[in-house]
Order: sequence, then C-alpha cells, then structure tokens
Amino acid sequence: MGVVLTDGEIVETKEVTIQHFDGLHILSEMKEWVIAHPEVSGIAISAPGYVNPKTGVISMGGAIRDFDEFNMLEWSEKNLKLPTAIENDANCALLAEKWLGKAKPLENFLCLTIGTGIGGGIYVNDKLVRGNRYRAGEFGYMFTETPGTALPGTQTLNDTTTIYRMRMQYAAYTERALEDITGEEIFAGYDAGDVVCTRLVSSFYNGICTGLYNLIYLFDPSHIFIGGGITSRPTFIEELKEQMTWFGLRDTVIEAVTHRNQAGLLGAVYHYLQGE
Repeated sequence: MGVVLTDGEIVETKEVTIQHFDGLHILSEMKEWVIAHPEVSGIAISAPGYVNPKTGVISMGGAIRDFDEFNMLEWSEKNLKLPTAIENDANCALLAEKWLGKAKPLENFLCLTIGTGIGGGIYVNDKLVRGNRYRAGEFGYMFTETPGTALPGTQTLNDTTTIYRMRMQYAAYTERALEDITGEEIFAGYDAGDVVCTRLVSSFYNGICTGLYNLIYLFDPSHIFIGGGITSRPTFIEELKEQMTWFGLRDTVIEAVTHRNQAGLLGAVYHYLQGE
C-alpha cells in the first residue's frame, strides 16, 4: 500500500503479511490504511487475476481466490468512499514502465511478472492490449511441453516454472514442510554449488527462457521487462541472459522493471490518472 503523488513520487508505503491469501484480511488492511490517510483523493488498485477495469469485476482472483467474481470497484466506493480504479497487476507493472521507466519511448514491449504464478502485460503499437475478456497477457498458461495424456493444466509455466514450484520440489526432496522453505534458501544453495539447488534453479531458468522464446516469436517486442520479487536478486537478469544464449535470441532486450516491487503501485496510479 502507498500514498503516491500525481507525478509518481511515492510519499509513503506499507507492507502487510497476508496468511493463506485471505481476501477479507486484505480488504480490512486496505480500509485501515485509507482511514489513516484522509488526505488522499482516490484509490488505485493493482490486483491479480482476470480484472475488468471498466466494471471492476475480478472474474478470477488468481492467487487470491476469495476475489473470484468479486466487484472491487463497488466494494471500494461503498466502503472507502473515494473514486477508485482497478487494473490487473501485470498490466500495472507494464504501465509503470511506460509512465516512469525505460519504456517511455517504446511502442512494442512486454512485461513478464514472476511470483506465485507467471503473469504478463502486452504493449503493441503504442497501446495496452487487454483482450476480449481482459485476459490477455496470462503468459503462465502457455505450455512448456505438449501435455500428451497428462491434464493440460499440469504442463504450463504456472505449474512448472515458479518459485512456488521450486519450493515444493525442494520440500519434497528434503522432507521438510513447504512453509519452512524459501526461494532465498534455494538460491543460496545454488550460489554455494549445492547439486540439488543447482538442478532446481537451472530448470527454473530454462522454463522462463522457454516462455520468453515463445513470446519473442509471437510479439516481436523490442524489450521484455521482468518483474516480481525474484528481480531483487542482483544477478538474476544476467543469469537469465546467460541461459537465453542457448536459445539463440539476442535482438530483444531483457531487463528488470525499473521500479521493482513498487511497479504495481505506480502502474495502478497511472491507470487511475488516465481516467479509465
């Protein structure tokens, strides 16, 4: 959460730990934050899942399934009593890059976000592409391999190539509880040369590169900006580029989003300011 001025200056931020993707807890924290800041004039929301920015309906809440078929605009304007705008979180990361980042002069670029799942934003011919049902950019649903006799949902980037997936695999290997395993621990093992961690991280990078390969041939972007908590790792982009050399694609620029974990916050504000 944050207070942001109309020029993009972030005045104040706050983070809150939400257990078990609890939607009611999220709404409660939002309400408390707004009450504590009577000076604000509007609410800008970045949300995961399938978000209709015109109606405010989240038809599928992504990681926050409590928000399935939830009208966030109606809730906000009723409970927070301020003008509200809402947009998909990956689209917000993309809009932040266009507003205040390296994408200012660009007309064709993508944003790929790596978190609990894989999300994305598409900017083509100087316009944000949302799609017919506001689902464009859900890159995590791309197949990483043909499903064969397996259920299709088990062969996508969301299922095979996330930090959460790595944690599950490492927890199973070490016979520890999932909640005791962090991505930081796995990458620390990778840096130390641990064989298991090296295999898991290499597989993770290979999966991301597979997705990037597909996206480059689909959209021919000049740049792809990567967002998500993983970008706080200083060597992440360089390691990703090293893996990409195997795929033989060097013309597309791959960089981290400019504003890292604040990209969603800023993009949501930019969307609000556009009057949508």
